[in-house]
Amino acid sequence: MSASSPQLDVAADLLALLGATTTEPRPDIQLSALTLAVAADLPVLLWGEPGIGKTAALTHLAATLDLPLTTVVASVHEPSDFSGLPVVGADPATQGVPMAPPDWAVRLVRAGRGLLFLDELSTAPPAVQAALLRLVLERRVGALRLPPGVRIVAAANPRSSAADGWELSPPLANRFVHLQWTHDHEVVVRGLGGTWPRVTLPRLDPEQLPAAVAFARRAVCGLLSGRPKLVHQLPSSETGRGGPWPSPRSWEMALRLIAFATAAGVSREVLSMLVRGTVGDGPGLELLASMDRMDLPDPESLLADPASAVLPERGDLRQAVLDAVVEAVRHRPERSRWDAAWALMVHAVETGAPDLVVVPATTLATLRREDWDVPPTIERLAGAVSLSRRADRAAVRVAAAAGIGR
Repeated sequence: MSASSPQLDVAADLLALLGATTTEPRPDIQLSALTLAVAADLPVLLWGEPGIGKTAALTHLAATLDLPLTTVVASVHEPSDFSGLPVVGADPATQGVPMAPPDWAVRLVRAGRGLLFLDELSTAPPAVQAALLRLVLERRVGALRLPPGVRIVAAANPRSSAADGWELSPPLANRFVHLQWTHDHEVVVRGLGGTWPRVTLPRLDPEQLPAAVAFARRAVCGLLSGRPKLVHQLPSSETGRGGPWPSPRSWEMALRLIAFATAAGVSREVLSMLVRGTVGDGPGLELLASMDRMDLPDPESLLADPASAVLPERGDLRQAVLDAVVEAVRHRPERSRWDAAWALMVHAVETGAPDLVVVPATTLATLRREDWDVPPTIERLAGAVSLSRRADRAAVRVAAAAGIGR
């Protein structure tokens, strides 16, 4: 038997050098969203064009978290590979026919932990997708239950770029957190140079866990209480049904992600990606907007001490606060509260854009009772409000002139 070729040994050394890479701490919204969903023990589905690094990201994630990686290409398996193969025993009439799991599931159970990567999910035919339902939701393969230490991540290509692709069935799609995976030019260049972003699990603050759970429940329940139609909305298009959409199951997933994101203190961009990837863009954006308003100051606290009020910097949030203050005065009209609201309007003009005060100040003026004297602070508003109104009227005239010119 001949010895191995020296040139192959040199080639192996060269391959080893090419494979030797390092990592660096680098903000990456996609990786942060992926690792937080993995920490929350939710199935994740990465959507992206072929060749942009979905498989490489999962390989790097498994290596960094020290999880054995098990890759299963869904499109080349039969439904029985996920639902189990029937094995006839000695007395099937008495003991039944058990469903034997595949070898990869047995290895995961023996290891007690791991990362199960379901690749090419969008090329799996409907029969295989149906068999995957129990695996993704209940973590069962045949008669075997995967241990809690196993996380599930899948990858799929859009139907337009998938080989013989299928749309995901609505029941299967509704079991995943959908993340759109794109390439970052700088990350690719740095990675090809030998340095990739470092993958780390989110750091959860133990002292924040109860408050994070309470905040998440209040956010989701508060939105759905006022918008009951958002509880369940099955999209009308086939493509929409194969992506994220709101259901009681996906709202529960969103609630869990908000709790984890709050306890970890992740950025709004990461939370937005996760929420929209769970219940869809429209409901997700509504949830994020309602969460912004949850942190707004209490109108009663502002009326109690308008001089010390801290108003939001964002214009839409500041407008919402001022409108809420006026509504609070309307609900309980008292002279002292009316005066305090005017003081708050002055404070808003001095610390922000004056045009935001025009509507709430006009409404507040209509709440005056006959025996209430006009507070001197209103004079400090007159100039700003008048200037804003003149600017609005000028804008209308300019727009009208432009229309006539056409």
